[in-house]
Amino acid sequence: MLTILNNVLPVFVLVLLGYVLKRKGMAGDPFFHTSDRLVYFIFFPGLLFWKVGTLDPSAPESQAVFSLPALLALAIAILIVWGMTLVYKRMTGLAPFQAGAVSQTSFRFNTYMGMAIVLNTYGEAGVVCYGIMIGLLIPLNNLLAVSTLVWFGQKDLSLGKKLWVVSKGVVSNPLILGCVAGLIFSRTGYSLPGFLDNTFKLMSSITLPLALLSVGAGLNLDKLKGKLKISLHGSLFKLAAFPLVGWLVMAALGVVGLPLQVAMVHCTLPTSPQTYILAKQLNSDADLALAITVLSTLLSFFTLSAALVLF
Repeated sequence: MLTILNNVLPVFVLVLLGYVLKRKGMAGDPFFHTSDRLVYFIFFPGLLFWKVGTLDPSAPESQAVFSLPALLALAIAILIVWGMTLVYKRMTGLAPFQAGAVSQTSFRFNTYMGMAIVLNTYGEAGVVCYGIMIGLLIPLNNLLAVSTLVWFGQKDLSLGKKLWVVSKGVVSNPLILGCVAGLIFSRTGYSLPGFLDNTFKLMSSITLPLALLSVGAGLNLDKLKGKLKISLHGSLFKLAAFPLVGWLVMAALGVVGLPLQVAMVHCTLPTSPQTYILAKQLNSDADLALAITVLSTLLSFFTLSAALVLF
């Protein structure tokens, strides 16, 4: 219980605060729009670069934060759950307009909530472990999400155009760039000058609070009206099927220790708010993606708590 109070509840308190600030008019859409852009394009990539880039590859603790079996297990779990959503689409007769939205919400994740909980629970080593995980998994997530949305929602596009949309989404992702830059810098053997290190430290201190406030601001409960059943199905893919499949694959591959703990936090995260934006851009059911995001965020308090208690 103390683990939940100390590590999960603070994250949801900030999410709730963001919800209240938005609903009470104390912070409006212009503030959160600017905040989202700053976090996504500057602050969070900077945090990933700083945490990953200052890791000494030769240090014993650095060996504990990188686990190829854990990465492989998560990648396999993503592919399995993605395949399950395609079977679900065929069995239920889900409209193509909605299929891409349900599919991408089943494996995409709320990076900001994950980083906040990992930092609270596992400290610096956990942050680096998680940073490497998401940096290497985001390309796969984007590839599957964009491909599925394009396939079901953009049938008029040529194959070349579809490949261009997918490639652009992967290559231009700021979080991937921040993590890759950090990995490259960590291999150079250089250290950041004191003023740069302190600059990144200050940036990181505001990144997660701003991000969590924005998560709360985006929780529009009205979007659940008329979509509760299918939103619940989508949330169960993300919060039940994905953690179960992920745990089974990691057990089969012998993943233990910190990588297992961080990976299970990852598996029990709610879906990403970015699913709404991507669904809207690619002519899918953006309101459904947002509804699943809202419901999975509310339910994830219980799944994240279970992950910390069990692992």
